[in-house]
Amino acid sequence: MPRFFVKSEQVAQDTIYIVGEDVKHIKNVLRKQVGDILEICNQETGKTYKTEIFEISESRIENKIIEEILTSEDRVKVDIYQGLPKADKMELIIQKSIELGVNAIIPVEMKRCVVKLDSKSESKKIERWQKIAESAAKQSGRNIVPQIRHTIRIQDIVKLKDSYDSIIVCYENEKDNYIKNELLKLKGKQELGIAIVIGPEGGLEEADVEYLKQNGAAIVTLGDRILRTETVALNLLSIIMYELEN
Repeated sequence: MPRFFVKSEQVAQDTIYIVGEDVKHIKNVLRKQVGDILEICNQETGKTYKTEIFEISESRIENKIIEEILTSEDRVKVDIYQGLPKADKMELIIQKSIELGVNAIIPVEMKRCVVKLDSKSESKKIERWQKIAESAAKQSGRNIVPQIRHTIRIQDIVKLKDSYDSIIVCYENEKDNYIKNELLKLKGKQELGIAIVIGPEGGLEEADVEYLKQNGAAIVTLGDRILRTETVALNLLSIIMYELEN
């Protein structure tokens, strides 16, 4: 069943209004008509509804709520702090991470980042990345649209440590502490918030890793292989969801 996202302001007591680009898609691509059924998510609350189209105009589609669909997001909330990679890699990370259940993705300026964003280019990038996020959320049946937040510096991550049960840093020079060791410490908790810190193509600076470690982050190895930056998030998300969602 087609799924669409709306904001809270588009949800009334028994009616949901679809506006914007989705109107053309529903009318011209899906060729939906009055009486057809749509699945609509409030992207701000995560509530999902089965609805019936009862009016179609040029600028909006009005839908009658039939019932709320009981759905749930993962109890483990994983945020990825991704060292800025090249554009095509970032788009892949966003798309696949959302399919695998990420909660949010935060681009991070790091010393070895090849890509640098000024305020103007950042706004355009985030707008594009958020559209990719919404498309991936629709495709994978998510009932929220994970947010692509504004770029921060690596030093800012530690200011957010109280928001997480664990901050995990993937570092190729770590040899002893495997990711499983850190996940074992989190087993059994009902609600979890985890931050993953991933370097860009050039990897993490040793000084930055030490700074994060001194401020409570766990430095882990993923094994002997050196993974590309776009592979790390997908690998880790798969491991975390398997280990902690069961």
